[in-house]
Amino acid sequence: MKNQLLEVADKLTAVAQWPEFRTGDTLRVHYKIKEGAKERVQVFEGLCIRFKKGTANQTFTVRKVVADIGVERIFPYHSPFISNIEVVRTGKVRQSRIYYMRALRGKAARIKERK
Repeated sequence: MKNQLLEVADKLTAVAQWPEFRTGDTLRVHYKIKEGAKERVQVFEGLCIRFKKGTANQTFTVRKVVADIGVERIFPYHSPFISNIEVVRTGKVRQSRIYYMRALRGKAARIKERK
């Protein structure tokens, strides 16, 4: 019974097909924000430091630095509020969760590009 419910949930949520990306890639996420009756699109660009795979509950974490303060945002992969995801740059990393980037600054925080 549980497996059937998960399969139905997967079919319902698998509406959006985004470009393939991995941890270490620089992403530009276009996210819809409702403010009262108005709706606008906000662009959040940063490094993908985590991609949690799953069924209906896939998420990915994007980190950017604004005025020397790190800002991280967790996006649900199947969110209807995401209007577009662009892969700006592909990065070559060996780990699936690159939380060590939180401690790095400047040139030390560079990631080689995947070819």
